[in-house]
Amino acid sequence: MDDLIKEFLVESNENLDRLDSELVKLETDPSSHDLISSIFRTIHTIKGSCGFLGFSKLEKVAHVGESLLSRLRDGKLSLNLEITSGLLSMVDAIRIMLGKIQETDQDGEETYQELIEALNRLQTVGQEPAPKSDAKSPAKEATKARPEEKAAAPAAEPPSKPGTPAAPAATSEESQSAPRGQEESRARSAASETIRVDVHLLDRLMNLVGELVLTRNQIAQYSARQSDPNLASPAQQLNLLTSELQGEVMKTRMQPISNVFDKFPRVVRDVATARGKHVLVEMDGKETELDRSLLEAIKDPLTHIVRNSVDHGIETPEQRAAAGKRPEGHLKLRACHEGGQVLIEITDDGAGIDTARVKSKAIERGVITAQHAGRMSEQELLNLVFLPGFSTAEKVTNLSGRGVGMDVVKTNIERVNGTVDLQSFPGKGTAIKIKIPLTLAIIRAVIVQSRGLRFAIPQVNIQELVRVDGEQVQAQIQSVHGVPVYRMRGQLLPLVYLSQELKLSDGAAPQRGQNEARNIVVLQANDHLFGLVVDEINDSEEIVVKPLGKQLRALKIFAGATIMGDGKVALILDVVGLAQNAGILSEASDRALEEKSAEMLAKEEDGRGQKQTFLLFSGPDDGRMALPLSLVARLEEFSAKDVEKSGGEWVIQYRGKILPLIRLEVVLEERRTRRRHGNKAIEPSSLQVLVCHDENRTIGIIVEQILDIVEDRAEVKSPSTREGVQCAVVINDRVTELIDIPAIQRIAEANRTLSSEHAEVID
Repeated sequence: MDDLIKEFLVESNENLDRLDSELVKLETDPSSHDLISSIFRTIHTIKGSCGFLGFSKLEKVAHVGESLLSRLRDGKLSLNLEITSGLLSMVDAIRIMLGKIQETDQDGEETYQELIEALNRLQTVGQEPAPKSDAKSPAKEATKARPEEKAAAPAAEPPSKPGTPAAPAATSEESQSAPRGQEESRARSAASETIRVDVHLLDRLMNLVGELVLTRNQIAQYSARQSDPNLASPAQQLNLLTSELQGEVMKTRMQPISNVFDKFPRVVRDVATARGKHVLVEMDGKETELDRSLLEAIKDPLTHIVRNSVDHGIETPEQRAAAGKRPEGHLKLRACHEGGQVLIEITDDGAGIDTARVKSKAIERGVITAQHAGRMSEQELLNLVFLPGFSTAEKVTNLSGRGVGMDVVKTNIERVNGTVDLQSFPGKGTAIKIKIPLTLAIIRAVIVQSRGLRFAIPQVNIQELVRVDGEQVQAQIQSVHGVPVYRMRGQLLPLVYLSQELKLSDGAAPQRGQNEARNIVVLQANDHLFGLVVDEINDSEEIVVKPLGKQLRALKIFAGATIMGDGKVALILDVVGLAQNAGILSEASDRALEEKSAEMLAKEEDGRGQKQTFLLFSGPDDGRMALPLSLVARLEEFSAKDVEKSGGEWVIQYRGKILPLIRLEVVLEERRTRRRHGNKAIEPSSLQVLVCHDENRTIGIIVEQILDIVEDRAEVKSPSTREGVQCAVVINDRVTELIDIPAIQRIAEANRTLSSEHAEVID
């Protein structure tokens, strides 16, 4: 029985979640026979199951709800606000009783007699048939048919909609039996392909995979130091299998955000009804998936934001009409994947946040002084709503005004390494953007060193890696109001020295030679970019995130810890916390950098186009070729003896993966010569390779020689004269061809096909 009750609870809670959204949807489309039938079947299933299991109180509540729904289905009642509210109250009561069953194996002491009487009363109110204009409902037509009309029914035309009676001997239920049987058959088929797994087992599997990843990293590090080919192959296979297993286990933990979004139409409906408002809800990206633990963590913050938007943000119909708006408000929820994270946006078309009111309330409550308030920007005033205990509500209600809310929202989001951004437009509405990682268990990170210590930086926060050579340090690194900045493509990037922030060096300034090269990790914190200066930038790898101990949890610059391949611990940097600690996110810093950047651009720009950074390299026939540097992930030099052949293409083992190689001098030759050279062995020498990302694939392009990295506007262009080249431009006063990476890949694929057709012509 324990197993039966557990399955009953799981299925019933899933059904109730669906009922919330279906009842709200039915309120906007009360003539939908499909929706009424679906709701009726769900309540009927719950009633039948709880009767079998002996939950009599739950059975009585479900039974009276089923009777009300039956009259709606048969057209004897018309749906109205009172009936919808009664049915939603029934859903809430059933949910509470299910919770009691979960705790005590009993459906509680409460009999919900008042609710039962109210639902019974709703069955007798307005029970006259619906108006003739509503006669399209098949169920309503059946109740009004006279006996003599039923006798003639066999000669009538077949019904055009399932559920319409076609013969006198058939009820509504009988005519639905065939399609309903098909639905149940499909449901049984789907159920046979799925099983229910306890979430604790999934958590245990995820922990084991994390430990396997750590072991994989240790073996990979040991293998890289050895020259034993018998070890390299098993290590590579272990890496591939671990990555595949990790991906599959991650999928078992991923759930669509619709599991949370689908609850909000009911929330919006309840709040709007209590406030005398009418709000339309639009949801986009419900299929976006993220880790179930994160889904649970953001459920309450999102619910609070939605309630706030309806309660505080959207005006009453009278206020909206006076402002020239539509009487009904509009709330939009959108979710999508963006840069390895999940972006969630909640926007409304309400009145927005009155920053003057926020300022006066903050002064009144002693949060800020009047002098300080006068110097605050609009964004700084908006961010005051995230302070604990802050509220602009005039009075305390059951929905708001107690000052508990947005501070908890921000705290809970940041607890899972997420960020919250609030924007408001007076008279037009409010937008809240939340960014959270896909998962917290295993992430990709870049390992850096400072003063001999290793730290991990989540790769989702990294924009690019920059090395400033010694002779360029003085020219490109300057100081603005005492803050070091780096001139990067026409902008000033504030710099943070990691050793200084972590107090790893003596004195206020880092101990470095004036012309010593700088390694800069360009990071994004909220909407701000800054450069983190470190001693060394090592490789990127997948790390297992471990929580910090109690002693370090108060330090906002660390997000966790990980165990490296050699068994030592490395701390994971919290990029937002690091930026806050360094003062990067202050408004004063922003204004100073903007003013300096505008001044610099005014001097440098003479009306010509924006400069770009290009990577120059030698092409075939001693020509000059280039790629925008943004398309190049890394520059590498490989030994030709490490290159292997697989599936008709040249490959190399690179960072735990197999990197396909494309020889530029081959793909750019005329097609008739590719037959001779496409399968030709690579000469034993060092290879200069551009590692490039194209969509979801990483490739290596072998070039003759890497020349330089330069900035230029590349304004003078001419059409391409050969396949694989975008166009010819003038860079640094010399004609240079820009290669087309997608075209290069297409040519390489065609080249492999041609070589396989003429496999006898090699070398």
